[in-house]
Parts: sequence; C-alpha cells; structure tokens
Amino acid sequence: MNTQSNEIHKIQVQGYDWAEGFKKSLPVAMGYLPAGIAFGVLAQVAGIPVWATIMLSIVLYAGAAQYACLPMLSAGLPIGSIATNIAAINLRHVFYGMPLLQYLPKNKIAKSYCLFALTDETFSVITSLPNESRQSLIVPISFFNQSWWVLAGAIGVMIGNTLSDLVPHLDFALVCLFAILAYEQFQSIKRYFPIIIAVIALVVASFFTSSWLLLVAISICILMILARGFWTKLSAVGDDHEQ
Repeated sequence: MNTQSNEIHKIQVQGYDWAEGFKKSLPVAMGYLPAGIAFGVLAQVAGIPVWATIMLSIVLYAGAAQYACLPMLSAGLPIGSIATNIAAINLRHVFYGMPLLQYLPKNKIAKSYCLFALTDETFSVITSLPNESRQSLIVPISFFNQSWWVLAGAIGVMIGNTLSDLVPHLDFALVCLFAILAYEQFQSIKRYFPIIIAVIALVVASFFTSSWLLLVAISICILMILARGFWTKLSAVGDDHEQ
C-alpha cells in the first residue's frame, strides 16, 4: 500500500508518467521503426544529406509530409512551394488539438511541443486513453513517439540502398500502422459517424481531383462535421421549444 502511494505521489510530483508513456509508445514504435527506416532509405537514395534527413524528422516530424518532401527537395522546388504543399498535407493536424486542449500541459514550452508533436498516431493513442490519465501521458507519449521516428530515420540513412533492395515498399508500413490504430480507436469509442463521413468525403473528392485528394477530402469532412453540429443544435432547440 505504501509503495503504491509513493508511486502515485512520484507521478503527481513530476507531473508525467514516463514509464507508462514509454509502454504506450511501443505499439507506435512497431510501425514507426519500419516506416521511419524507409524514409531514411528513400532520403539517402534521393541524395538528401544525412543532417537534413535527421532535421526533417526533428523539425517537420510528419510521416506523409516528409515522404512528400523528398521528391520536391530533389527537384529543387522553391521553399514557398514546398511549404504550401506541406501545409496542405498537415492541415488535418490543426483539428487534432481541439479535443485535447484541456489535457495539454500548463507550461508553455511543453504545450507548444505537444501541439507540434500531435501526429495521427499520437492522437490515436492519447484519445484511446482514459480521460484521467491523458494529462500525465501526453508529453511522454509525444516525446517517445518522435524519438522512435528520429531513431528510425537515422538508421535508414545509415542502411541506405541495401534495405530498399531487400525489402521493397517499406513506406507502406506507416499506412498499416495508422489503419491498426484507427481500428483500435473505433473499438474503444464505437462511433460510426467518423468512418461514414471519411468514406463519403474520399469518394466525393476522388471525382474531382487526384493531386489534392487529401486536402479536398479533409475539407469535405469539415463541412459535414459542421453541418451535423448545426443540425444537432437545431434539433436540440426544437426539442426545447416543444417542451
């Protein structure tokens, strides 16, 4: 009993449960390691310097955006063009912080880092946790997840062409990881609406564009969510008037 109380006190004093955060990051590591190694390999093949590859994982830290960066950097596109494309790809991250605002750290530096490091996988892990443990785990999970990604990218750069010849299509590991985390999150919350609007948005967007498919699909999802929220509010007002 005393040991358990000491452990709880220790966590409360430090503010974050680093040991539990490390454990929660391990499933993400299983996907980040092959996907990050693949990024490092592709960066090396594309002729990106080692230091630049590692800096992309530290400063940009966005799987899909980093993959998209490689051909643009190799082609020597202007920084403005690269930044615009990256902003479009990462637009969805703007909305990830909204449901987690109350669980963000009070410290400004820690809060800024958590918002920066809020990737698809980190968001999925944190939102699958009980509400009472999110605040103590959001910083450790964010930190360890990025650490796995940076480590994997560095390994990929060192391995180079050897691994790309032995194991093709490594970049698909990130897609598989996100699919697994999305399924686990669905098992936790059992909500069909996000899946329905995602499928509808993807189908509709595919009729209009292929180059900007993600951006258009996200825009459609946003409109559908706003429409549902507006309709729910109107229904609630109508029920109040009837009563």
